[in-house]
This record gives sequence, structure tokens and C-alpha cells, in this order.
Amino acid sequence: MFAPGIPGKHFMQAAFIVDDAEAAARRWVQTTGIGPFLLVPHIELVEYSYRGERRAGLDFSVALAQSGGVQIELIQQHCDSPSAYRDTIAKGTQGFHHLAIYCEDYDAAYEHYRRQGFAASVDGMFGPLRFSYIDTSAVIGCMVELVEEHQSQTEFFQRIAAAAAGWDGVTDPVRPGFPS
Repeated sequence: MFAPGIPGKHFMQAAFIVDDAEAAARRWVQTTGIGPFLLVPHIELVEYSYRGERRAGLDFSVALAQSGGVQIELIQQHCDSPSAYRDTIAKGTQGFHHLAIYCEDYDAAYEHYRRQGFAASVDGMFGPLRFSYIDTSAVIGCMVELVEEHQSQTEFFQRIAAAAAGWDGVTDPVRPGFPS
């Protein structure tokens, strides 16, 4: 059980592996009306840990939108590097991958899963913030991503929510995630 103050009872994101992030975002808008999606192409993890081994060069793109209190993330892996994404969704296929928790106390949340015997498929850094994909797939059918709370990430998440709140449902359904 989570002790008081340990994050983990609120999933803020549902994520899907897709073959083409931009095309998938357009399909989501057309099918569900959720949008707009902010596209962040070719994010590269220069260094990360995959199942405890140091790796380099994970290249992927994401498209993010807000639907009420839940963020939708579409992830496209461009390379053949080992990753949490390929652990559960084979190359050339797509599907639901993980739920994410935005952690005020990352260490406590990470330790909660470790104490239960779960291991991280991937540990890494996005700039100054830590993230991990905890492999809970055998127990709950998906992974759990832990993302360390950080002001720059909070501001980006607020931009995603603001875009959805003011969206007319038509204009610019897929937009750059960061200003050019």
C-alpha cells in the first residue's frame, strides 16, 4: 500500500506506441476529437540504462494532447535500440504501453515499486529530471512511467492543457511542441 504522501494514486497520462506519431495524432483527432497534439520530433536519449545496462542513442518522437485530466502520449521509436517501448509492443505494431505518474517525491515512488519486486526497464534523464519505466506489465498489463516533477516539465504540461482548453477542434490539430 502507498504510505501517505507517496505519489502513485493518480495517473496523469496514458501512452501508446504508434508507427508514425504525426499520422497517429491526426487519426486520434479525426476519431476521438481529442487535440490538438503537440509534436516533439526526434528526442534522443544520449545515455540511458536498459535493464541495468548502460545504453546510448534511443531516438523517438512524441505527440501529446490533453483530454480532461488525462494526457494522451503517442510514441514513435525511430531506432532499433533496446527500450521499454519494444519490450511490450513489437516493431511494426502499435498499442497501449504505459500509465504515467508525475512524481513530487520520485525516490519514494521508485522505492515503492522496487520493494514490490518490480524492476525498471529503462532509467534515464530528460535534461535535469529523472524518469523510469517500471515493468509492471506481467501484473497490471502495462508499464508504469515515473516522471520526476520539475518546473520546466510542469510548464510544458501546462502548455499542452492550455492548448486543449482553448482549441476550436479544427485549427492546427498537430502543432510543434516547441516554438521554432
